[in-house]
Amino acid sequence: MKWYVIHTYSGHENKVKTAIEKGLAGSEMEQLIGRLLVPVRKTFIIREGKKIEREKKLFTSYVILEAEMTAELKTYVLGIAGVTSFLGIGKEHKEPVALSQEEVDRLLGITNPDRDMKTFSFMPGDMVKVISGPFSEFEGLVQKTTEDGNKLVIDVTVFGRRTPVELNASQVEIIKK
Repeated sequence: MKWYVIHTYSGHENKVKTAIEKGLAGSEMEQLIGRLLVPVRKTFIIREGKKIEREKKLFTSYVILEAEMTAELKTYVLGIAGVTSFLGIGKEHKEPVALSQEEVDRLLGITNPDRDMKTFSFMPGDMVKVISGPFSEFEGLVQKTTEDGNKLVIDVTVFGRRTPVELNASQVEIIKK
């Protein structure tokens, strides 16, 4: 099965998803579809002093479909209210374009363990220089680091006062003595 992207009207993503699921339930086309996704991310907003958790769509107006694409399935999906087209269909291409495996893995949150992750080894007490961000060119002392070493809290001197600043490890470099 391959992954395809369905373009919908804004705000109709979940309606299209349920219409596909309910419409194909019990039919012979049901075996042609796998998963249907509306990618969301959890965010928090503060309303009247209370922290409220919300889901925000990562790709507004898009539904991702895992399917064995046939002409019958394509026609069915395009006939659903709220669907405008498949991604990749245009004047020159009449068939939907499947996503590459790399794009699918990124969507599903699967990462390649062989991918070289930059590792940092900062220790509390190290003198560092900020190389990017609003505090670039400032120097400071590392106060603490996260377990994975990707976030640091450093003390920088701003207007004669020591100020703790949280930075990504990629924003600083060790000062060689």
